[in-house]
Amino acid sequence: MNKFIKLIQNTGMINERRSLKLLLGYMLLFLSLSCTEAQKEAQDHFKLFYNQPAEKWTEALPIGNGNLGAMIFGGVQQEHIQFNEETLWRGQPHDYSNKGAGKYLSEIRTLLTAGKQREAQNLATKEFMSNPLRQVHYQPFADIYIDFPGHENFTDYSRSLNLDSAISEVSYKVGDVTYNRQAFSSHPDKVIVVNLSASQSKALHFNLFLDALHEDKTLKTDNDSQTIVVKVKDGVLWGVATIKIETDGKVAILNGQLQINEASKATLYLSAATNYKNFKDVSGEPNVIVAETLKNIENKSYDKVKETHIKDYQSLYSRFSIDFGDNGKSELVTNQRVYDFWKNPDDPQLLALYIQYARYLTIASSRPGTKPGTLQGIWNHKIKPPWFSSYTTNINLEMNYWAVEMTNLSECHEPLFDFIEDVSKTGKIVAKEHYNADGWIMHHNVDIWRGAAPVNASNHGIWLGGGGWLCTHIWEHYLFTQDKAFLKEKYPLLRDAALFYSQFLYKDPNTGYLISTPSNSPEIGGLVAGPTMDHQIIRALFNITIEASQVLGEDAEFAEKLKIMVPQIAPNQIGQHGQLQEWLEDKDNPEVKHRHVSHLWAVHPWNEINYEDTPDLMKAAKQSLEYRGDKGTGWSLAWKINFWSRFRDGDRAYKLVHMLLSPAEIPERKIRGGSYPNLFDAHPPFQIDGNFGGAAGMVEMLIQSHLDKIELLPALPGALPKGSISGVCARGGFELSFTWENAALTSVEVLSKSGGTCTLVYKDKRVEFDTAKGETYQFDSELKAKE
Repeated sequence: MNKFIKLIQNTGMINERRSLKLLLGYMLLFLSLSCTEAQKEAQDHFKLFYNQPAEKWTEALPIGNGNLGAMIFGGVQQEHIQFNEETLWRGQPHDYSNKGAGKYLSEIRTLLTAGKQREAQNLATKEFMSNPLRQVHYQPFADIYIDFPGHENFTDYSRSLNLDSAISEVSYKVGDVTYNRQAFSSHPDKVIVVNLSASQSKALHFNLFLDALHEDKTLKTDNDSQTIVVKVKDGVLWGVATIKIETDGKVAILNGQLQINEASKATLYLSAATNYKNFKDVSGEPNVIVAETLKNIENKSYDKVKETHIKDYQSLYSRFSIDFGDNGKSELVTNQRVYDFWKNPDDPQLLALYIQYARYLTIASSRPGTKPGTLQGIWNHKIKPPWFSSYTTNINLEMNYWAVEMTNLSECHEPLFDFIEDVSKTGKIVAKEHYNADGWIMHHNVDIWRGAAPVNASNHGIWLGGGGWLCTHIWEHYLFTQDKAFLKEKYPLLRDAALFYSQFLYKDPNTGYLISTPSNSPEIGGLVAGPTMDHQIIRALFNITIEASQVLGEDAEFAEKLKIMVPQIAPNQIGQHGQLQEWLEDKDNPEVKHRHVSHLWAVHPWNEINYEDTPDLMKAAKQSLEYRGDKGTGWSLAWKINFWSRFRDGDRAYKLVHMLLSPAEIPERKIRGGSYPNLFDAHPPFQIDGNFGGAAGMVEMLIQSHLDKIELLPALPGALPKGSISGVCARGGFELSFTWENAALTSVEVLSKSGGTCTLVYKDKRVEFDTAKGETYQFDSELKAKE
């Protein structure tokens, strides 16, 4: 506004008393320019950018629409775009259950009770594991290569990923011509789009072709398109991908490649599909799907496709904002910022970028109607990816969804609920065949064929918590949304999972408790009877099933049965070292620094152990975490950030954030893990759960709502003395915006989405008030209501 006043003074407008209409016109123009500048500045702050092309896959930039994902390398002489389609896997529809395994259950339990672990594991390996023993791999689809002859000498290079628009961009100059490429994956139009342009007419020349790592592949080139057909090895799935060109230049076919000459612009549209329909049906027609998808955009301009993409993406992304202040380091290229953060963790805006990047990755990999993100989300470039790039449910799959409700992306949770529906069907067979029980169960790893049986090895594959843990996500979604219709629809999943455990629990002859056996504490200690984590999960499932029954006013008889069983389940126990026991027996070794800390599940993501109700157990849990130490990688670091946030130690949590956001690939940093140049989490290798879990932990520093109240700045680290957050969600159906300065709360705004009572807590201040649906309530730094 000061600039505006100076402008009108310099032009003599006030003295000449020109018309009010003209004055207002200038004001509106100035405000419009100011808004545009502010928006551009915000976009620049939430951008990954670099001054050189990617040389490695972990330097490339990801795009995705839930179904199609791609990695953009940003090359000059050759652009490489590696892409995936979510349903291209090895294998075929298959029942992984081991028929008749249940007849060995009693003997395995007896051996474990007698302390004969090795014998129990050997018997389980021989008779109780899935058929076949191992699952199958998620597959890369294919690659786009674009060659630019004569672009050897270039200047002014930049490449970026704008989180505000979900568009990756490359720009550089050759001579006096500026070349620009924009790429995005459109959810509405179901295509990957690459737009190429040159600043001078007829200056754009390139060759284009598709290729793939698959041994079985065929390529067909037409006048303005190229199609690749791939078939996976050791499986029944095959896929079709077609890339179509629209350009003002000349298109020719040369040596099986598409050649474009004398163009000023060109747009590439890629569609891909497979014959996968669901985990039991592979009768799809990908050639038909791809053709129809491309036909649907024939009459749409690139600008319209781009506009539709941005509008759709921003309908999710723009609900939430976060700011920790900017000390100028956002002007640096992203890989330099990660390096500098390792040297000196003073880049508050980098944390905000990391949180928004996690939200971007969620939107890009998990949309309603698509599959949930795997260990690598929707991005994988290997025929044999690490850990099959599957769905690992002893922490990793769940961690992928820890931040979705808090950061206002509730719809992105839906693919996980669809996944649970699928696994409940295969898990029903496993419950009967392996445990002689009703209901449904799943173990620690699942592929696209939804095998719910124990896989890989008995010492870590027989873990019983997968079904129960996944069901807590259904309850969490209800707590955040207060959607009773959703809860009613999904209640059978809760009930049937609880039904399984109610029949599976075994009365331990040594203690008299109901225990989970056989099982293990992921992924440490081998096959055991009575791991603490299982009992925490089963108690949580029983309690939420009871509460859901009450909310819905149904199934009271079953709820009463569960109420009787809950106090009979083996409780949390404090061991000889002051630790929370990981197992039924007091045998924890304080010297073990294992990356899993599974027995703290009741601290986070659950709430059974907390400072208010169970302070002694909270102290013991903290001691366990101290024993395990701070070292860790990927998801392990991310979980520890969440733990320390729940322990209300923001500085300790920030110490682990420092480790998570340090560079993963430099020799002078002699510890494993951290972040790759493109901010992908380095387990290593890349696993996306650390991105999501790390972001969740950072938000947990600022707001927690797991104890029937909303705590503000419960674990604020000293490194973040000022900031603001908007659109963050809390349990109970509330959306909040608040600010802080000098490490002290300054203002709060609460939107009630469903009505009900809201309780806000900040340090020793507390306010409880009734709300009306759709109303907003404002408070000052003392939690006093503003007029």
